[in-house]
Amino acid sequence: MSAKAGIRRLGLVVCVLAGMAACNRNTGPDESLAGFSPEEIFQRGEFELETSRRNTAALRYFQEIERLHPYTEWARRALIMQAYAHHRARDYEESRAAAQRFLETYPNDEDAPYAAYLLALSFYDQVDEVGRDQGVTFQALQHLRRLIEQYPDSDYTRSAILKFELAFDHLAAKEMEIGRFYLARRNYQAAINRFRVVVEDFQTSTHTPEALHRLVEAYLGLGLRDEAQTAGAILGYNFEANPFYQDSFRLLTRQGLAPDAQGEGWLQTIYRQAVRGDWI
Repeated sequence: MSAKAGIRRLGLVVCVLAGMAACNRNTGPDESLAGFSPEEIFQRGEFELETSRRNTAALRYFQEIERLHPYTEWARRALIMQAYAHHRARDYEESRAAAQRFLETYPNDEDAPYAAYLLALSFYDQVDEVGRDQGVTFQALQHLRRLIEQYPDSDYTRSAILKFELAFDHLAAKEMEIGRFYLARRNYQAAINRFRVVVEDFQTSTHTPEALHRLVEAYLGLGLRDEAQTAGAILGYNFEANPFYQDSFRLLTRQGLAPDAQGEGWLQTIYRQAVRGDWI
C-alpha cells in the first residue's frame, strides 16, 4: 500500500470510528467514491445509519457500492442495507423494491430470510393506516406466510407467525366493524354477510364468538329462528364459557328458543362439521 493510500485509509477509519465533524465535511456524500474500496464505502453507510436520522447519505453510499462494485459480496450486503434503510425511513415502496430485488438476485443467500421479512413488513407496517381497504393486509398475510413456509427455521419466523396472527385478526376485526354498523341500522342481511365471513374464513380469530352472537341477534331480527338457534348451538359448543354465549342464551330463551341446531343452511353445515364431525 502506498503512503498516500495509507493516509487516506487512516483518515477514513478515524472518520468512521470517531465521527469527527471535520472529516465528515471533507468526505460528504457528494464526493467521488471511486477511489475507495467497497468495504470503506460500506462502513461510511453504516456510520451514517448509526449517527443520523436521515437516510439520504447512507443510501447513497450503499447505492454507490452496487454501481462501482457490482456482483461483489459488498454489493450484496449493500442491497439488503438499502432495504433496511428505506424501511427505517418508512419508505415502504422503496424498501419493498430493494427486498424483492435481493430475493430475485440472491434467492439462496443467508440473508434471504431477512429480505423476505422486510418485504412482508413493508406491507404489515401499513395495516393500521389503510382504513377499510384491506388489500395491504392481504399482501402482508401472503408474504408472512411465504416466509414461514420457505424459511421455517429462520430467526424471523417466530415474529412472522405472531404478525400473521395479528394481521389475520385485523381482517376479522374489520369485518366485525362493518357488520356491527349494519346491525345497528337493522340492515340484518348485510350484517349477516359480514359475520358469516368471520365464522367461515376467520374461525381461529378472537372475533368468532362475537360473530356467532351477532348472528343470533341478526337472525332473530329477521325472524329466522332456526338459524338463530343453530348459531347459538355452535357458539355454546365451542365457547360455552364466553360471555357472548351467555348473551345469546338469554336472547334465545326469552323467545322460548334454545341453542340447538335446527333446519338447514350454511350454519347447519358448519354445525355438522365442527360439532358432529360430519365432513361429507
